[in-house]
Amino acid sequence: MYKRKPSWLRVGYRSNEHSLEVKEMLNKLSLHTVCQEAKCPNIVECFGKRTATFMILGRICTRKCTFCNVEKNQSTPLAVDPLEPEHVAQAVAQLKLKHVVITSVSRDDLEDGGASQFAKVIRAIKDMDSSIIVEVLIPDFNGSLAALQTVAAAKPEIINHNVETVPRLYPKVRPQAIYERSLELLARVKELDSSIHTKSGIILGLGEQKEEVLQTLKDLRAVDCDLMTIGQYLAPSAKHHPVIEYVSPEEFEYYKKVGEEYGFKYVASAPLVRSSYHAEKVSEKLLNTKEEMD
Repeated sequence: MYKRKPSWLRVGYRSNEHSLEVKEMLNKLSLHTVCQEAKCPNIVECFGKRTATFMILGRICTRKCTFCNVEKNQSTPLAVDPLEPEHVAQAVAQLKLKHVVITSVSRDDLEDGGASQFAKVIRAIKDMDSSIIVEVLIPDFNGSLAALQTVAAAKPEIINHNVETVPRLYPKVRPQAIYERSLELLARVKELDSSIHTKSGIILGLGEQKEEVLQTLKDLRAVDCDLMTIGQYLAPSAKHHPVIEYVSPEEFEYYKKVGEEYGFKYVASAPLVRSSYHAEKVSEKLLNTKEEMD
């Protein structure tokens, strides 16, 4: 049943000079962004600020999550582009980014799940400017420790892996994922390199209960997850998982406060928050924390 969006979720879609400039540059370099593929509600704002979340390894995912708008096809994912790392670095330079977010589709067809391509992209950016903070939003690599080691060895400042929802809803929302495997991935990052910050995120409105959200936050802190994002689920189409509830801004503020009490170093919690929304604020937080420790 269709639910009318409340006022706090209505976003004015307007193009502008910078937005068009970013789109043209991405097309020229044959790059994809999760902003475009996932129909992010913040795309005009982010492109207008000359920022984007780069999506490597093509635009076709091998998994069938029911909340996501990215194209899915297990049999015909795109070939890995050997020029992609260089092109991403070029885009970063042109946009003059200081905090870069790199994500990907899930590539279960590749032996390492695409981990080596993540590492090449990270190194291409770092070779160009080592001061740039690189955040990667990775799939679970089917639990492969070797794949995770490949990414961690490239030394991104942040490794993000979203649990997306509460474990009870996984069969409906993330049928090819395993909640415990996602928690294990985040725990392993810290075991491999304690200097890397870990991050995760959930979307609300899928049918979860308050107690389940709180337990998920506790589970993430139990594996020493540092950073957290919480946003409202918006169904891309009638074919996707329906919106069960529009969560109020006040409830998001409550989860932000609770998350901070649980010990997360940074919590972004609001209806329009997405994994990489205002990522530069995370950079500021991390840099300030580092300066205080120094």
